[in-house]
Amino acid sequence: MANGRSVVKVRVRAIAEGGEANRAVTELLAKRLGVPKRDVRVLSGTTSRVKQIAVDGDPTKLGAMLRSITAAMPADTDDRSDT
Repeated sequence: MANGRSVVKVRVRAIAEGGEANRAVTELLAKRLGVPKRDVRVLSGTTSRVKQIAVDGDPTKLGAMLRSITAAMPADTDDRSDT
């Protein structure tokens, strides 16, 4: 938890230069949540390790998908994107 909020830890191989890491994070989340890439964007934290991400779509479906994804993975799993 960060400041009392639940967080999802995501690791990508892209470097944090020219927005590559942010792009990799949004693409990974879009893929895992089953939404188009255009529906996932960084709201804050573009230069920080802690980011606030917005995902457009049905909140009920997205919440269920996120719970399913996070429940299926051990807390310290190193899930890396090949983007």
